[in-house]
Amino acid sequence: MTALVIGGLLPQHGIGGAQDLPISRELAILGAAAAVAVSFVVLALAWRSPRYDATTSGRPPPGWLASFVDSPVWRGLLRLVGLFALGYLVVIAVSGKDLVINPIFGIFYVWIWVGMVPASVLFGRVWRAISPFRLISTGIAKVSGGHPDEGLFTYPERLGMWPAAVGLFAFVWMELVYPHNIDLSPVRLWCGVYLGVMIIGGALFGNTFYARADPFEVYSSLVAQLSVWGRRDGRLVVRSPLANLDSTPPTPGLIGVIAVLFGSTAFDAFRESPRWVTFIQGTGWSTYLQNNLGLLGFCLAVGLIFWLACIATGVGPEQPRSRLPDQLAFSVIPIVVGYVVAHYLSYLVEIGTQTLIQASDPLSNGSNLFGTGTLSVPYWLSYHPTFLANTKVLAVVVGHVVGVIAAHERAIKLLPKKHQLTGQLPLLAAMICFTVGGLYLLFSS
Repeated sequence: MTALVIGGLLPQHGIGGAQDLPISRELAILGAAAAVAVSFVVLALAWRSPRYDATTSGRPPPGWLASFVDSPVWRGLLRLVGLFALGYLVVIAVSGKDLVINPIFGIFYVWIWVGMVPASVLFGRVWRAISPFRLISTGIAKVSGGHPDEGLFTYPERLGMWPAAVGLFAFVWMELVYPHNIDLSPVRLWCGVYLGVMIIGGALFGNTFYARADPFEVYSSLVAQLSVWGRRDGRLVVRSPLANLDSTPPTPGLIGVIAVLFGSTAFDAFRESPRWVTFIQGTGWSTYLQNNLGLLGFCLAVGLIFWLACIATGVGPEQPRSRLPDQLAFSVIPIVVGYVVAHYLSYLVEIGTQTLIQASDPLSNGSNLFGTGTLSVPYWLSYHPTFLANTKVLAVVVGHVVGVIAAHERAIKLLPKKHQLTGQLPLLAAMICFTVGGLYLLFSS
């Protein structure tokens, strides 16, 4: 029975859709859109000059904490944890049974993809800290006498984060579209290709490759911009999440990463809606083909809407419009986090705990290696739908309001004075569009 339940839930993240939301859809959508619009009006009246500067914001943490976090021992310990996790995944991928109770599926789809968000918000750049690839790169550099940040070649700046966007799309395609996503062989193949690309890329371009092309490191690092932990001149600082978010550098391909993260979450909600199911059944086309087109269409639509809103923003001659999308794309990060919380909260708690239970029995032979095999899955959220509904709507609204604040702060730095408010209207319209569309999908799934 457990295998059947887990197998049914793993490929569909948004367990509990409309049935989890015992509140008025119309009132929630109108209220959220109004909150975003009102927040912009308040900003226009009370926030007329930049408040954050990445070169000065933040204060050092207690000396003992900074020394501990930056110590080679602590960093080495974290990398060893990452290396152990990699070894564990290799074992369960190669020797584990091809059953849905194999913990690799929960680790792959739940812990890494969904659990990355709260971990990065709380602790900063988690994936970078535990990345086994950076440990391997450092080892190769020490043997060869080189520097881990430098490879055989210089990473092309124009590529930016586009390779990470491609990698993230490959992951969400595997998760949301591929019909055999809970078969061991395809997951094993995906992970094998990922490991190979990371090791070869690191050897060619050094650690810069991981910062730009590792889909999970890029994902974690962007979400970590909403944490209180940041870096200034290489030193650890504590600052408000808004100040940390504002320090996100404009990077080519950032809009592509954001489009995949946001678009795939929206498609995940939409594919569970009766409207999409009825459409697929009515056309007679291949479900696989339509899901492929749907996922690609949602990602492209998010990117296009945001790109058009950015280039429609009023600028002066000193600010090329073509640079605005990557300079403003960081403002969508809190929106992405809000939707991950809204769409995957109960999934993370319930299936994430189930994965923790399964992790103690990696080979499905009845063992209890980590002592977690006797835990029970908490279903408190599912039993309290009103609380869950309010949490979901609040997460979406807060994400959009923070996004509007971030975009406003960056806009008044970039735009000429006469366009600082009116120039933001296209971006505000896009934010409201995302709010209404996102909540509609959340209620429809």
